[in-house]
Amino acid sequence: MALNLDTLGLSATVTAQGISAPDYQTILDTITGYFQQIYGSDAYLDPDSKDGQMVALVALAIHDANNTAIQIYNSFSPATGQASALSSNVKINGITRKVATRSTVDVLLTGVAGTTITNGSVRDQNNIIWNFPATVSIGVGGTVLVTATCASSGAVAALAGTVTAINTPTRGWTSVTNASAATVGAPAETDAELRIRQSQSVALPSITPFEGVDGAIANVDGVTRHKLYENDTGVTDSNGLPPHSISAIVDGGNVTDIAQTIRGNKGQGVSTYGTTSITVPDTYGNPHVINFSRSTDVPIFVSITIKAFTGYTSQIGDQIKQAIANYVNTLDIGDSVLLSRIYSPANLGVVSGGNARYYDITDLLIGKSSGTVAAANVNIAYSESASSDTTNISIEISS
Repeated sequence: MALNLDTLGLSATVTAQGISAPDYQTILDTITGYFQQIYGSDAYLDPDSKDGQMVALVALAIHDANNTAIQIYNSFSPATGQASALSSNVKINGITRKVATRSTVDVLLTGVAGTTITNGSVRDQNNIIWNFPATVSIGVGGTVLVTATCASSGAVAALAGTVTAINTPTRGWTSVTNASAATVGAPAETDAELRIRQSQSVALPSITPFEGVDGAIANVDGVTRHKLYENDTGVTDSNGLPPHSISAIVDGGNVTDIAQTIRGNKGQGVSTYGTTSITVPDTYGNPHVINFSRSTDVPIFVSITIKAFTGYTSQIGDQIKQAIANYVNTLDIGDSVLLSRIYSPANLGVVSGGNARYYDITDLLIGKSSGTVAAANVNIAYSESASSDTTNISIEISS
């Protein structure tokens, strides 16, 4: 009996529901059946036979080819594409994958109005250099706010008030300081992060200006996270936003780029609110003051009391601290720290039988300092962001 290659049913097929292919065992069973049809039902095809191994190799080749076809098919969708394929997909939305960024810090320069600083830089208390844009001009008020980029790669931190040394002395430039801490550098954008930003980017040409501004800020080079608030009422809201205003909380990115993006996308007659003020020109060169804010970091402290069981080690305690710190650091701008949510990372794999079986949490307290921890939620303001570190977390073992 001749074989009809069009009806074997071994290849990947595309339907209205998507792409599908038979699994390896189905392919192997089908090929085995056809082999016995050709050479007889008594053909010995067990795995220890040469013919059996050859049939298995053919089945595996077809299975691998089907999987490759499925991967290629899925690579054309932003929802399932990976790595370079996803990077190519999002270009249709006018965005590109963000590369690894260096730490940045907003510094206030003081000096003679009109002074131009070329290829300037400053140093922090650790003698780390922070570079300015190619040219910076001090404003008519004798000051200018500039975003400086760290000369060293990696997550370099700089606390408020620590970037105070002029590294490239320039006539007319007298001092420098940073009112807020630096935004540490971020690694290259992951596939999951890029998918989120791709979904946000579709709002760039939206009819609603709020979504348009939000999507535009998300795509400013260097921005690591942001949150946008709106007060469309005629009175000041609970966050302190004036009537008919928007307030952007942005971490990372150049202050001028952020201000220009907000000005170019916000609705007409909508004011901006925030602690950082940047003057940017419109198409006709008219100056506009744009306000936004950098998030204020709020360190979170945790105190845990546990009853240790047989098998508990200090390494498990370190895992508890790291899990809690990781959770707090994933919270978005303006997210309060809820006491009940801390129990989940603190119980290491309790559902799946993880290391939580070696201890029992008898008390858990959180707060904004080690001396104010309590069994209560930590409220975070709309312009603040919670953060934590293993050094902020203490574990006490009760008897």
